[in-house]
Amino acid sequence: MSDLKIIFRYLGQYKRDFILAAICMVFEGTLELLIPYLTAGLIDQGIVAKDMSHVWITGGQMLACGIVAMGFGMAFARCSARAAMGLGANLRDAQFEAVQRYSFENLDHFDTSSLVTRMTTDVTVIQNAFMNGFRPMMRGPVMFTAGLILASMLSVRLACVFFVMLPLLAVALVLIVRRVAPLYGVLQDVMDQLNDVVQESVTAIRAVKAFVRDEWVGNRFGAVNGDLAATSTRTFGTAVFNLPLFQATMYTSDILILALGGTMIMAGELKVGELTGFMSYVLQITNSLMMISNVFLLMTRALTSARRVGEVLRESPTIASPENAIAEVPDGSIELRHASFKYSADASADVLHDITLSFPAGSTVGVLGGTGSGKSSLVQLLPRLYDVTDGAVLIGGHDVREYDVAALRKSVGIALQRPVLFSGAVRENLLWGRSDATDEELLEACHVAAVDEFLDRIGGLDADLGQGGDNVSGGQRQRLCIARALVRRPRVLILDDSTSAVDMATDARIREGLRGLTDVTKVIIAQRIASVNDADQVVILDDGRVHAVGTPAELLATDPIYQELYHTQVAEGDEE
Repeated sequence: MSDLKIIFRYLGQYKRDFILAAICMVFEGTLELLIPYLTAGLIDQGIVAKDMSHVWITGGQMLACGIVAMGFGMAFARCSARAAMGLGANLRDAQFEAVQRYSFENLDHFDTSSLVTRMTTDVTVIQNAFMNGFRPMMRGPVMFTAGLILASMLSVRLACVFFVMLPLLAVALVLIVRRVAPLYGVLQDVMDQLNDVVQESVTAIRAVKAFVRDEWVGNRFGAVNGDLAATSTRTFGTAVFNLPLFQATMYTSDILILALGGTMIMAGELKVGELTGFMSYVLQITNSLMMISNVFLLMTRALTSARRVGEVLRESPTIASPENAIAEVPDGSIELRHASFKYSADASADVLHDITLSFPAGSTVGVLGGTGSGKSSLVQLLPRLYDVTDGAVLIGGHDVREYDVAALRKSVGIALQRPVLFSGAVRENLLWGRSDATDEELLEACHVAAVDEFLDRIGGLDADLGQGGDNVSGGQRQRLCIARALVRRPRVLILDDSTSAVDMATDARIREGLRGLTDVTKVIIAQRIASVNDADQVVILDDGRVHAVGTPAELLATDPIYQELYHTQVAEGDEE
């Protein structure tokens, strides 16, 4: 129920519609309950007594009740639809905002496909349960209770039939719900898997075509899709048992009531109008029970979705700004003091072990190391994408945990290993660095990042990059990402192997441009010796530890790892 409390908190401005819908439903149900009562009087006091004036008056009252009830029903439908759609919109907004506040550690708890399902399918399930279940959830118990009381007032003996059949219905409903409830959770998990396969296959469609793996991808999708179909069939196939069980029970009740009622009429213990009115209440009680059973099934699925949505909303960001946070980074000096890091608390070993380094502001730092040595993990600690497990990371003389997170990240420009661009023009992507940058500043950043070599060919700053930057090559995407980081005017610039897809001449030109940024500390992760040849210091990582630190010349003279890299890349390149 805590998940439902979380969900209903997001009604927000639609609480008024929710309350109005409840009021309309109460009035509609009250008026409908009057109609069977009026029907009994119309038959016994009007038709049987041949009092036409009573027939007309009672008929007019029934018609008025029906028209007014219809008006309340229409108002209920409008208000409940607005409340349901508004709740869904608020839940999607809340989840999206929550994800934006997440740290990388939080994002590691959820698959991307699962987040998509939670913002779409799960919210839709909640909306449908709210819109289609709110009316029977409120109306069903009221109509059932009132109908049973009024039916008992007409004939206690006939009402006893319900008291015998109701426990049987309750047992059947409990058994169905207990069977179906866990299946809904499995169903949503399989939906996550389907979204994962679709997302991966569509994103990698070029690789699929290039390697002629269409059949393999099709079979993979077919397997997951078949699993979803089988799970859905098993889930809803069990749920629909609800209808025949209820119908069989209620039809049995109708037969018993008619048989007993007919016997009572023949014995003079019951009037025809009373039996007619009682059967009207039987219909209302039957409909109410069907409503209640459907609500149980709707709520069972909605609770599963509410739990999944609640997990996203309850997830607390592991990285947040402290009270009285420092709002400005004074300079780009970097220091790591005995810093250790692992991606999760239950990980068996650290990714980085006792790292102690120090670099002055404005310097150029190269970071080399083999795959898995911890290079990317190291630089992700600087803008607090992750926090250290032990030790401290300082920028500008202050622990990064003392800064306002937004202020810190605005002072740290980063071009990640995988270049990420968004649909739209070059200008729109570069303005991610700083939204108020002028065209002159954008072009200056493009010049430093060697983007101007191809910018005019693709249409200038207004060129459309396509979805994810598909209209440009991998090396061009990397250069655009570097330019975007430069537009930010950062204190610290991190290039995480972000020139791996450019040629040596372009790499040299980018390094030449970066040398002019004397007030920016450059941290360059690279696989090529040439990319860090101009660095003031080079850090060599090995298995998450600092293996060596020094200038390129010092390392070439003393360090075996650097010497091996130099001879395999530079010496062999010279021989060629």
